Amino acid sequence: MITLREDGYELSTDPARIDVDLLHHWLSTGAFWALGRSREVVERSVRGSLVFGVYAPDAGQVAFARVVTDYATFGWLCDVYVDEAHRGRGLGGWLAEAVVEELRPYALKRLLLSTVDAHGLYAKAGFVPFPDPQKLMILGGEAG
Repeated sequence: MITLREDGYELSTDPARIDVDLLHHWLSTGAFWALGRSREVVERSVRGSLVFGVYAPDAGQVAFARVVTDYATFGWLCDVYVDEAHRGRGLGGWLAEAVVEELRPYALKRLLLSTVDAHGLYAKAGFVPFPDPQKLMILGGEAG
């Protein structure tokens, strides 16, 4: 999928376009949930996920999101990141809406995400708080 906004930003699901070095830098140094994540783990995560990249007309990649999914019943939206220089332009919301639209044909039973401070952004794309959070469990530390 490739989508172009009127302001020139382009969204693509082509994994070959993801700048893994840049993404590693963003996540390992600027994303509280992924601080210190190795480049090898970032590369593996890109290979094993449905990826979304946003590209500025003259600045290369400026945002990223990925979904871990079986394309049948479940998806997990994670690693949503917008470069600081491009924040405040609606790119995060655009990414969330693009994820929802891309996965709509699969009629997943559940698409989950975890957020500390962007509830309003994700609500605009249709996400709601989990109805029974006491049913969720985790193995391996903090959710993120």
